[in-house]
Amino acid sequence: MTDEELLDLALELNGRHQPYALVTVVRAVAPTSAYVGAQAIVLADGALHGWIGGGCAKGVVIDAARNALAKGEPKLVRISNDQLLPEENVEQYAMACASNGTIELFIQPYGARGALCVLGDTPAAAEARFLAERLRMRVVDTPDDAHIVLIATQGQGDENALERALTGPAVQVLMIASRRKAARLREVMRMRGVDEARLARLAAPAGPDAGAKAPGEIALVAMVGVLAALRGRAPEAAATQPPAPEPAPDAAAAAPKFINPVCGVAVDTAAPKHVERYDGIAYYFCCDCCLTTFRADPARYAAIHRATTGGLRA
Repeated sequence: MTDEELLDLALELNGRHQPYALVTVVRAVAPTSAYVGAQAIVLADGALHGWIGGGCAKGVVIDAARNALAKGEPKLVRISNDQLLPEENVEQYAMACASNGTIELFIQPYGARGALCVLGDTPAAAEARFLAERLRMRVVDTPDDAHIVLIATQGQGDENALERALTGPAVQVLMIASRRKAARLREVMRMRGVDEARLARLAAPAGPDAGAKAPGEIALVAMVGVLAALRGRAPEAAATQPPAPEPAPDAAAAAPKFINPVCGVAVDTAAPKHVERYDGIAYYFCCDCCLTTFRADPARYAAIHRATTGGLRA
């Protein structure tokens, strides 16, 4: 594939909003068939178009490119058998060829961020769409085409919007709602037949507790959660709790996390809001509402805990 054909392919993929990674050889030490400036495009399914060296490097490059696409972040990769000291931000892989050449490649993902759909006809929803456009996020009108959904209905059709988002293809659904309201809506979704795997996609509140009041402030906080989801980071819903005093560094490192089976939040076992024992297991909760909901049907949430952790006892 010529440079012009590779550029045409990139333009075509951009037009279709199809993610890909552009791989460029930035260093080549003989013996190797790669050369500085050689380029290839790797698609999400692993298909490689272009030239970045022989078959010895191809598998490594494809795996590294797909990983970069999954995270939405560029990376620098070295393929070599030389005993080099580790370098920060450089991924090191062994060279499979007997020639023992060295190749360094820069991998840049494009279009890796999934589309965002904002549901709601509220001032906060309008502000969220404005912020998404300013951040150059791809915004779509329907959750059927979205990778991430932000629900900003704020009392105007909450239940229908949430059900539509959770039963769609979105990998993450964020909702502008209090913990108490979110817990009630989870129960409504269960009554409507939404299973626990889909409910696990829901993050509510949608962002950290920043004391937001005005629609613009609320949207800004929610978009922090959206950005984290688009970057492949778990929403830090636990940040909506009042901050606990920081433990000593060694204690913080030793304190394990417990996934609250009611809301899915990771609770610091060193400083939980509540602890409840059931069937020989200690359950840690982040708020009064979650504890009350658990006590109403502990067997259900014990089953959720077993399904998500393999039944580990605390």
